[in-house]
Amino acid sequence: MSGIIRQLRPETINRIAAGEVIERPASVVKELVENAIDAGATQIEVVTVSGGTSLIRVTDNGSGMSPADLELAIERHATSKLSEDDLFDIRHLGFRGEALPSIGSIAHLSIASRALGHGDGWEVVVDRGDRKVLKPAAIDFGTRVEVRELFSATPARLKFLKSERSENLGIGDIVKRLAMAHPEIEITLTTGERTGLRLARASRDRDGLLSRLSRIMGRDFLSDALAVEAERDGISISGFAGLPTLNRGDSTLQFLFVNGRPVRDKVLIGALRAAYGDFLPRGRQPLVALFLTLDPRDVDVNVHPTKAEVRFRDSGRVRGLIISALRHALADAGHRAADAGGRATIDVAAAFAAGSGTGTGSHAPSPSAAQPAVGWSTPQRSSPPTHVTRGMAETYQAPFDALTMPSGRVETPIEPVDEAAAQAQPLGAVRAQVHENYIIAQTENSVVIVDQHAAHERLVYQRMKAMLSEGEVARQGLLIPEIVTLDPDEVALLLEAVDQLDQLGLSIEKFGVDAVAVREIPALLGKTDVAGLIRDLVSELLEEGNARLLQERLEAVCSSMACHGSVRSGRRLTVTEMDALLREMERTPGSGQCNHGRPTYVELQLNDIERLFGRR
Repeated sequence: MSGIIRQLRPETINRIAAGEVIERPASVVKELVENAIDAGATQIEVVTVSGGTSLIRVTDNGSGMSPADLELAIERHATSKLSEDDLFDIRHLGFRGEALPSIGSIAHLSIASRALGHGDGWEVVVDRGDRKVLKPAAIDFGTRVEVRELFSATPARLKFLKSERSENLGIGDIVKRLAMAHPEIEITLTTGERTGLRLARASRDRDGLLSRLSRIMGRDFLSDALAVEAERDGISISGFAGLPTLNRGDSTLQFLFVNGRPVRDKVLIGALRAAYGDFLPRGRQPLVALFLTLDPRDVDVNVHPTKAEVRFRDSGRVRGLIISALRHALADAGHRAADAGGRATIDVAAAFAAGSGTGTGSHAPSPSAAQPAVGWSTPQRSSPPTHVTRGMAETYQAPFDALTMPSGRVETPIEPVDEAAAQAQPLGAVRAQVHENYIIAQTENSVVIVDQHAAHERLVYQRMKAMLSEGEVARQGLLIPEIVTLDPDEVALLLEAVDQLDQLGLSIEKFGVDAVAVREIPALLGKTDVAGLIRDLVSELLEEGNARLLQERLEAVCSSMACHGSVRSGRRLTVTEMDALLREMERTPGSGQCNHGRPTYVELQLNDIERLFGRR
């Protein structure tokens, strides 16, 4: 039976390709801006009308194209970015040569360009697949691409577009991601009659990058960003990560780049989740902008039509570097918490003051109501309780092992303290405890309010984690070993990780061809579904190549135990105990937030307080 198979027309082929590459107007903007970046532009202007369906114009001052290159640019699979047809050595954002002919097949496309060193500019037009004759054009050095009546050749696609506002948001997101990766380029985005984004050129150093990032990610990120820098085995990572207390309910402010290309990759996202797992509450997301650089031959960017996903040759190595770099940055931050908490407190107080006049009317609290539980005068230091050794007191080790003992009042007289030295500490000198839960401290230029329960909860948790990392995991032997039936290949995979699991307190051994026997489990887990745990571990080994799940489960139990084993709200502390708590917070990484991601303290700058009371 003949005549069934036939060759598709070039126009149809281009429209099929357009369906893969051009999903929405933002896809067109992405391809055109990437071309401008690849051309070496230092200025890029993007203009859209009606969400990009009526008009998309991208103008750049890049190297431009000669008349011959201009005619070739609208042919399929014609590119200047792929050397010797090597798909494993891709060093540009674009490389397939599909974007322009695909756009020209479904819209009215005009490209005007003037190459450096050429006296005249030229323009080529492709109207829904119909190519026009090359003609002269008045244009400065660079390239101007206009796309009008997008999807007019495939009107059914228009039905699947979202509202104009949604399409504008999608375009803005694409432009912002590309702008973040290239701070040296001046970029302007105008949607309709409004200029929504105008980014001046910045240097490519750390300060220039942070300045560009803060313009896109907000003022809070500028003050609460941690520098990330690491390199290992030919892979380097740089960028900035927000403090854990600066978080959101969605991942819209997570920006990941591989060799300058913005991507959304599950390996990278999983690494973020693992690195921040100790610090964020469930459902909250960190703010990050990370730039990964590696040999182009170690990453495949040709696995997705829009190049939004990548595949690494050694994903485990990449993942390990990201987790290590982020955890080092978070550890170096020490006890820092986001400045946003202090600013929010000042804003709330300012709003209250504005609503209540001068504060001397009926809303002013009575003297008795305003009295703190322990007084506002500078408290004297009490001597260490009898159950605390002199060495512990001298090294500020808090007497946390016997917190159920009654504590004295903070007014207990003792010899005077060097107030200047105490205030010079990052968290300052203790002044009072109010409502039996909040410690008030004073630094040289701020007031610090500490949540004693949240702070001690983090300290206890860090101690328990250290115990886990040192291999001191208490084990619970099973009276009757648990036999778990698995696939023979899964048994082999699990046995390869037997040493790692044993370090975490899980003792397993082979039981026949298709089963394992579990003899010991970590005591921290208590009563647990052993068979379910083993099957989850197998699934993780198949996907990730290592058994993180057990470690995460143990850490989750440690977090819960720390919450119940820490200083409770309503417990009155002595000055020695409060001071020891502050000093240990200063030494403990991550103590700026509790195990649930809430801040452990808020710092109010003296300048802001004085401004609140009209003193500045």
